[in-house]
Amino acid sequence: QLVESGGGLVQPGGSLRLSCAGSGVTLNNYAIRWFRQFPGKEHEGLSCIDSDARNRDYADSVKGRFTISRDNTKNTVYLQMNSLKPADTAVYYCATDHSPNCVSPYVYTLASPSSLWGRGTQVTVSS
Repeated sequence: QLVESGGGLVQPGGSLRLSCAGSGVTLNNYAIRWFRQFPGKEHEGLSCIDSDARNRDYADSVKGRFTISRDNTKNTVYLQMNSLKPADTAVYYCATDHSPNCVSPYVYTLASPSSLWGRGTQVTVSS
């Protein structure tokens, strides 16, 4: 399974680094995506990093503020979140559809019955 950590309460303008660790699964061969979900809303795809970290992509809503990275020696993917805003308050999830790259759209990861998801970590941005 995937296990997210690093969420919490932060003031506007602050930073958090989320981690997505593989538990019982090796992430090294898979592209990993980050999503978030606002209450009562659909998941929003935020960022993707392919298995060898050569390619990364970002949603417009987080581009320039969030950075995705991975350390395959630690079987972990990270999401560094800077300049956080109250509008970033959500539950953040990592997931993989077992593809090695980020070519497929985020909706494929959402729809695929074989996708692997974490349980999420809450991020709250508030003063």
